[in-house]
Amino acid sequence: MAPRLDFTSEAFFRDPPRAIATLRMSGPVVAARFPIVGDVWITTTHEATAQVLKDGTNFTLRKEDGDVAGLRWWMPNYVRTIANNMLTMDEPDHTRLRSIVDEAFRRRAIVAMEPRIRAIADGLADELFLAGSPADLVQRYARILPLAVISELLGLPLADRPRFIAWANTMSSLTNVVSFFRLLFAFRKMRAYLERQLQIARVRGGEGLIAELVQVEREGGQITPDEMVSMVFLLLAAGSETTTHLISGSVYELLRNPGVRDWLAQDWSRVGLAVEEFLRFVSPVQFSKPRYVRRDIELAGVRLKKGDRVMVMLAAANMDPAMHDRPESLDLARKPNRHMSFGTGIHFCLGHQLARIEAACALEALFVRWPRLGLAVESSQIHWRKRPGLRAIAKLPVIADAGESRQRSSDVEQLLAG
Repeated sequence: MAPRLDFTSEAFFRDPPRAIATLRMSGPVVAARFPIVGDVWITTTHEATAQVLKDGTNFTLRKEDGDVAGLRWWMPNYVRTIANNMLTMDEPDHTRLRSIVDEAFRRRAIVAMEPRIRAIADGLADELFLAGSPADLVQRYARILPLAVISELLGLPLADRPRFIAWANTMSSLTNVVSFFRLLFAFRKMRAYLERQLQIARVRGGEGLIAELVQVEREGGQITPDEMVSMVFLLLAAGSETTTHLISGSVYELLRNPGVRDWLAQDWSRVGLAVEEFLRFVSPVQFSKPRYVRRDIELAGVRLKKGDRVMVMLAAANMDPAMHDRPESLDLARKPNRHMSFGTGIHFCLGHQLARIEAACALEALFVRWPRLGLAVESSQIHWRKRPGLRAIAKLPVIADAGESRQRSSDVEQLLAG
């Protein structure tokens, strides 16, 4: 019998290796109940995870009638529109949509953006304590950087950044059915906003991916108006939310591991290697989207029935001792690093190069500007959002000089409670 784990609990997010090791003892595929989704099978090994992600014939994101695996009958149509994106599509629709934006995310195009990404990171690092100390690194830095980058890539107005931040905070706050209904209201506003931006691009043209999507539409490309809305939503949300928590989680690990931090600061050419380990160890995306089992099948020795749902646990694949020595330990020099944080198969993350460069620029800019950066509170006072499937630090109060005594003022208490 698999242990009944609460995948949104503080204990789980504070020490994932311990919880994952306990879960894996029950087998490579275990039955569980996941918040909002319901009863699912969960993979606990790298091998089982890879098998599900690579097998698009037996494990599909859609039912036979075309409905998305995670949607419920009571969800409004605008949610279905947003959910109807390439992350929830099987072949051939997945390739049709991905090919439209694939060029913008190729390595050459993303590497060309690196100087601009570093400039944004440098500016944000300079302004980190502009509103006072301590500063919440999540809101003042980790959230703004990827939102600024993806907004520029899409061609969205800089003046709308506060709106994106508010929406991102709403999405991070998803913990249960009640918060899901709050999220529905934000989804409706986001859809209306994106429809307006697409219409503006149709009339006035412009720069960025939104203008390019409109050009594809104008030239008779195979994309519908609803698919354009869902594409922009996906790029805006997925292109910022997960990287936010990769950056904040990486900073947290460096601040509580001074020796590891010193090793990295001695030679910033190591930052690419370090980011790969943070991707594995922090694992901001803990689970994949649910998939349907299309026929009775055996997965890692476990019999699954047609119609069952399965979710791969990327965090468990990243902690599999069959793939990594001492997986419970943070090792920035780890080689090789076979993490699964970007998935595998046809749904391998489109933005993997962008996320890597953003994280590398964010870490170097931050610690070069603030070499004595420290936590404003004990690490035991850092908490994670109760968001299922996403490992997201709620607030990360930092001070400019770790040599100073940690502040116990009402400012810190207000920051954590606010």
